[in-house]
Amino acid sequence: MHKGLAFCLLLSLSLCNLIPPSMAKNGVVTMELWCVAKNNAEDAQLQSALDWACGAGGADCSPILQGGPCNDPTDIQNTASYAFNDYFLKHGMTDESCNFDNTAALTSLNPSYNKCKFPSSLSSSNASLSSPSTAYGMGSSEDLNGSNQISQLWIWHLMTSLLLIAFSWVMG
Repeated sequence: MHKGLAFCLLLSLSLCNLIPPSMAKNGVVTMELWCVAKNNAEDAQLQSALDWACGAGGADCSPILQGGPCNDPTDIQNTASYAFNDYFLKHGMTDESCNFDNTAALTSLNPSYNKCKFPSSLSSSNASLSSPSTAYGMGSSEDLNGSNQISQLWIWHLMTSLLLIAFSWVMG
């Protein structure tokens, strides 16, 4: 029984390698990001940053106005998050465009709620997806074309070898 369980576990792990990983775009791994208000930010700081984002910052704040799908006068964090995210998407999706006097941060957790849908870094057409805040890897100076395939190849060989060892152990 113990050998059969080990065999099934190794077989399952090996089959996981048959599922192709998500492909990077031009060698850059991208992830969906949103700019949101920090949980520990003071309400007064958030209100000041929100006023700036909706005013001089040029964020589209119509969804957070009264009657809008993102209007929540009881939650300054949700309200500010929507404005911060809109500004972030319109201004290059960089760390600097998601700061707001240190009251905002980037997250990969979708902040959308109820009927309030936050567009993400991947849905924006106003900025490059290879900006520093959405690109992860070795850096733009590295030419790593094909390195993903090489790294997957040695893992494939390792897992196949382990599967063969386990199979011979179970059968022998």
